[in-house]
Amino acid sequence: MNARFENKNILIIGASTGIGHEIARQILEEGGTVYVAGQHKPDLDVQFFEWNALAPDESAFNNLPDTLHGIIYCAGTINLKPFGRLTLENFTTDFQMNTLGAVAAVQPNINRLKKAKGAGVVFFSTVAANTGFTFHTSIAMAKGGLQGLAIALAAEFAPAGIRFNVVAPSLTDTPLAEQLLSSDDKREASAKRHPLGRFGTPQDLAIAATYLASDEASWITGQILGVDGGLGKLK
Repeated sequence: MNARFENKNILIIGASTGIGHEIARQILEEGGTVYVAGQHKPDLDVQFFEWNALAPDESAFNNLPDTLHGIIYCAGTINLKPFGRLTLENFTTDFQMNTLGAVAAVQPNINRLKKAKGAGVVFFSTVAANTGFTFHTSIAMAKGGLQGLAIALAAEFAPAGIRFNVVAPSLTDTPLAEQLLSSDDKREASAKRHPLGRFGTPQDLAIAATYLASDEASWITGQILGVDGGLGKLK
């Protein structure tokens, strides 16, 4: 068994289903101790506490161990509408969930990350933050902010040995994307949009995220990794 996370404490924000759940499963399988913050406890052997990115409570982290070896922020939204139909509340909610929520998860735990002397933090963006897609205005803005946050934090905390990286997926088969993959026709059309001929799976994204969080990526920081079937770069 691969033991990349043996004796390591990893905090995952949002792991009840989808990508976060698969990340938690893989880290547990590789010997890690997983702490999950969110609104629903996953069906895994993790230590869970309630936390809401839309109304974050710093005190929720009080019972975490003194040392964290990584944080993986998986909370997010998919809110696809024409620009004229988006309200200011839509933009505010998306920015809070995707960007300010990441701030609220990392800032209270920065000293715990410093104590690891080599921690890895991973955020999730979207291919739409770097490649223009119609109806993606709100999510692209929020995730673009998240990418900027990661790069700035990577610079600030490099001397402390804390790495910040971002995974930027395309459409992935998760409950969050259920409406986009709700029929065979939609699934076929979505697969054909990607140069590699398929949409993503939680496993695809979890493999990338666990790599970036692990010591195997100890010389990688401030990067945006596209895990998108080629959609962001290829025609």
